Amino acid sequence: MKRSVLRRLLGVAALVFLLALATFALPVSTWRTGQEDWSAFEPLAPHRRPALPARVWIDTDAACGEGAWRDPDDCLALLALLTQAGIDVVGISTVFGNAALARTDAVTRELIARHAAAGGRAVPVHRGCARALPACSAGQEADRALRAAIAQGPLTILALGPLTNVALALASVQSARDVHVVAVMGRRPGHRFHPTEGKSAGAMLFGHGPVFSDFNFALDPRAAAAVVAAGVPLTLIPYEAARDVLLGVDDLDRIARGGAPGAWVAERSRAWLAQWRTSIGLDGFYPFDLVAALYLVAPERFACARVFAWVGRDRWRSIFEWSDALLVAQHEPADDNAVAKTTATYCTDVRARVEDVL
Repeated sequence: MKRSVLRRLLGVAALVFLLALATFALPVSTWRTGQEDWSAFEPLAPHRRPALPARVWIDTDAACGEGAWRDPDDCLALLALLTQAGIDVVGISTVFGNAALARTDAVTRELIARHAAAGGRAVPVHRGCARALPACSAGQEADRALRAAIAQGPLTILALGPLTNVALALASVQSARDVHVVAVMGRRPGHRFHPTEGKSAGAMLFGHGPVFSDFNFALDPRAAAAVVAAGVPLTLIPYEAARDVLLGVDDLDRIARGGAPGAWVAERSRAWLAQWRTSIGLDGFYPFDLVAALYLVAPERFACARVFAWVGRDRWRSIFEWSDALLVAQHEPADDNAVAKTTATYCTDVRARVEDVL
């Protein structure tokens, strides 16, 4: 009797799985993709956007070259900002994310060492959290260094990974009024990010390509909620913004000709490019973190809106989603289940090319 019940349960589970898998064969027009018309946002005039402090702190989970599915975007963002006039990078902290902390810390230090050897400034690198909150506590190296940087004056924190280090530092300072956080995360309710958008029948999942999660948020939702609740000026550069910038082999070649650090980053980016060409079906990849770095250099190139942002359950979530999300909307949501709420600047469309920042 027990075996019969077990077989039935397994049969039902297999049927549910097959039905879910079959949704990947639906036409792309039925999907909630970045191609859909999301014109509800009212553009925010550039002069109404909060000004970013010139002092910059970069929190990164760089893992370029650590595997074919490890994106090089952090390294590209670091390379771009370290070589930009007018951007004063006062410190860098490392965090788990694209790889374990031991690897992200080592990759970051290697890039900074190569930058210094080529005549650039040796920006101090501070080791941060290896795990999400509450497993990581205040007092580690990155936490102390970031709190000290906040105390020294207005600061832009560019968060390229989970917000664990940032949340700890903001919780430990008496006043963070002069801190502006720029984070690579956030999405609209119901929105999914499909890089292929039906452009290639050769890509995986019936031509749809992979479905990307809001990775940086998902790695530490508790930290993201803490930053939202802190009430600091917040700008979100979501995955959908990066779809306007495609980085291909010619771009990597151009970066490689820019000097030894660029050659190192470009070489470690080629496996990621190959994955996008083979598995996703595009001739290049969307450099998510590099686009966020571009916002610090040329914010006027972005179309942004003033939004309500909150951490809560997406009512349009798929059957594969179990946790909360960092969501945005033009109007305040009637959501009693929000863990944290704030207002933020949300930037999507980008009028730029890769060479504008690299």
